[in-house]
Amino acid sequence: KSETTIINNNPEIKEEKVKKEDTQTSLSMIMVGDNLIHDKIYNYFKTDNGYDFKPMYSYIKDIVKDYDIAYYNQETILGGSDIGVSSYPAFNSPYEVGDAMIDAGFNLVSLATNHTLDRGEAALKNSCNYWKDKDVYTAGSYCSSEDRDRIVIKEINGIKYALLSYTTVDNGISRPGGKTYYLNLYDPEIVKNDISKYRDQVDLLLVAMHWGQEYTHTPINSQREIAAYLASLGVDIVIGAHPHVVEPVEWINDGKTFVIYSLGNFISDQEGNERLTGLMMSVNIKKVIDVDDSVTVTVENPRAELTYTKSYYGGKRNFKVYPYSQLNTSLLSNYESLRNKYQGVVSQWYPELQWGVTGEWFHGNN
Repeated sequence: KSETTIINNNPEIKEEKVKKEDTQTSLSMIMVGDNLIHDKIYNYFKTDNGYDFKPMYSYIKDIVKDYDIAYYNQETILGGSDIGVSSYPAFNSPYEVGDAMIDAGFNLVSLATNHTLDRGEAALKNSCNYWKDKDVYTAGSYCSSEDRDRIVIKEINGIKYALLSYTTVDNGISRPGGKTYYLNLYDPEIVKNDISKYRDQVDLLLVAMHWGQEYTHTPINSQREIAAYLASLGVDIVIGAHPHVVEPVEWINDGKTFVIYSLGNFISDQEGNERLTGLMMSVNIKKVIDVDDSVTVTVENPRAELTYTKSYYGGKRNFKVYPYSQLNTSLLSNYESLRNKYQGVVSQWYPELQWGVTGEWFHGNN
């Protein structure tokens, strides 16, 4: 396309044809599931000076480094060691957990889970203080109503994005002092109001949902109902957590909204291969401004890989997260059949979903 432009007001100078083309930019995003830190994990990574969880993510770091946005769900609150670390049923994790995830390249974190309130106000305040000076975008738990209501928008490559985070479950624990900002509980009217503040200001709107039924690979009705509601409000990607196992992905709202019902566990010490298997999802976000200055933003090229938490190797504990593409029979004897099984679960509503073979396709902007 082209348009005619008068280059000055002198009538003796002819009009000149100036070509004008569409402009395009993009960003890449990768997502993983629950960072669920049990006592055996933090005991294994104890050092003389605290904890060092970085070795746990060494196989993931090389993948994540090439992505503009890297998301995960911090299932257990980072209340720090000074109030005592703890495990199920009331979790509290060392700050070094967050340090290791940041070192691995993660910069987008959901904090609204059914375990956010586990250790009370002290842990909540410590968590806020830990995250506030990190170059990381967090959502779902705050330490003041001002922080909760503050509009936070990030921009990469000319693409503006935001994350909202909610949970439908709180384990029956009341928010301390009735301070609702400590945990974003899902409420349709609150969510609608929150989204209305963001939708027209961002190109990409993400919502993390802690929802569903634990240990089931099939989304329950309430998940699909909430997903449809979020899609009707203009959400681009819904990122699900809480079941601790992988669930399907699908496009809804005429292909405008991509829904990941559950990414499963990223790291845990739960029993059973289904609870040690997680989902890693990659997407590209493309923004096009055409010659008429009309803006189109699309979520494209969803790709997936399974991950596995290996807790024993060579006869001893050695917690580490592996992409399935890097497993072998010595690490997991039946990994091929498990890969086929869980790929079938994830892609059953979106058969066109692309899967990696070696993991190399994760690198760069797909």
